[in-house]
Amino acid sequence: MSRTEVVDLLEKTLTENEIAYSRKSGGGADVDHVILELPGEQKLKTTVLLTASEHGVRVEAFVCRRPDENHAGVYKYLLKRNRRLFGVAYTIDNTGDIYLVGRISADALGSDELDRVLGQVLEAADGDFNTLLELGFLSSIQREWAWRVSRGESLRNLLAFEHLIDKEALPEAGAPLEGRYVPGESVVEGAQTSSDEPASDD
Repeated sequence: MSRTEVVDLLEKTLTENEIAYSRKSGGGADVDHVILELPGEQKLKTTVLLTASEHGVRVEAFVCRRPDENHAGVYKYLLKRNRRLFGVAYTIDNTGDIYLVGRISADALGSDELDRVLGQVLEAADGDFNTLLELGFLSSIQREWAWRVSRGESLRNLLAFEHLIDKEALPEAGAPLEGRYVPGESVVEGAQTSSDEPASDD
């Protein structure tokens, strides 16, 4: 099957499944890129890059950025999750950011297979998101919570992590927070808006 035929079949399948997508230039390589977003609950959206070539479609989805801490715990979790995933697996890029990647052969590409693979991407990225934050960004979550309490700001978007907070150690509302803290630099700030990084081409 030619690359053009693979792209046509991919776009036809996405359209039949009523999945919105956009095209992206392959940058001169013998590939075509299709980008789509899967809505979630814990993670507002998961951006998926589908790279079509004559051999089939490569699937790549950004899950979260490089953990701040507990790398061994995060990677152990990802490796154990890989045993139960269909069509995709967890990996990291050159900077340590976490992705899901997989491939669909040209012969297997169709509505059922694409639906299964994208369903698995969403189940993993959305379902594992808070666990990955708890494992790899615990200090940031606790710091963000304390900062919001000290400023009297809403905790609504952090309530999923309430069990991680030592409330007796929190500052009083309006009290200064010890040490330097810059809002927007923590992973929790990104989590509440679910801002995704563009998928890498590694």
